[in-house]
Amino acid sequence: MTAVSIKYLLSLTAVLGMTVTSAQAQESAADLAKKLSNPIASLISVPFQANYDSGYGPNDGDKYTINIQPVIPFTLNEDWNVISRTILPVVWQNDIAGPSGHQFGLGDTTQSFFFSPKKPTAGGIIWGVGPAFLLPTATDDLLGGEKWGAGPTGVILKQSGPWTYGALANHIWSFAGDDDRSDINATFLQPFVSYTTKDAWTFTLNTESTYDWESKEWSVPINFNISKLVKVGKQPISLGAGVRYWAESPDNGPDGWGARLVVTFLFPK
Repeated sequence: MTAVSIKYLLSLTAVLGMTVTSAQAQESAADLAKKLSNPIASLISVPFQANYDSGYGPNDGDKYTINIQPVIPFTLNEDWNVISRTILPVVWQNDIAGPSGHQFGLGDTTQSFFFSPKKPTAGGIIWGVGPAFLLPTATDDLLGGEKWGAGPTGVILKQSGPWTYGALANHIWSFAGDDDRSDINATFLQPFVSYTTKDAWTFTLNTESTYDWESKEWSVPINFNISKLVKVGKQPISLGAGVRYWAESPDNGPDGWGARLVVTFLFPK
């Protein structure tokens, strides 16, 4: 074999090696992006979800919310995980209840725990159930309900090829707190469907609907989001943006269109 042939063979091998490495990295990014579509995936993630909504009350108040939502799985045994999901809102709002001025601070925290089998069922179903708790962490009267709450939560989904579809739900009743504040008796429903491409783009459609059994009113935002998984150094990060339309809301609730930006840090095992 000539020196030229050897040089050509080495160059071809290097190109093929780079192609395989690139394909593996792409597949890995797509797998991580798809795991993000699973609310109870065995993956530590820390999303920062920024939302903007307007049209509150007679003064058309507006509201900015950054939800800090760490998801941390723990191994119970060879067959089961428990997944901790926290939602801590940081809120800035203005004239949310008529001419009420602006408030800035923490809202109430929702803490959920899902007990989930490590393996899907024979039919590919992934599920988890457990308790959800409402913690009165709000730093202002107009940022929270000043009530302690608890109730059941559950999630069920299936991932088939690039598709993920399922639903998450909870119901929370208040059981303690300020007697002068309204009781909490609310059902949360989040059906969702997403499609993840081979190059780690994810398109998601969902609704994060709440029915208030005390006031007998629905809040129904319909969300459409697009996200892309990238790597900064070795750190995988998902960057997303989307819009929402309020199909239904209370009389003093938001209306029209809203917006969402999401930055999620992933920490694969």
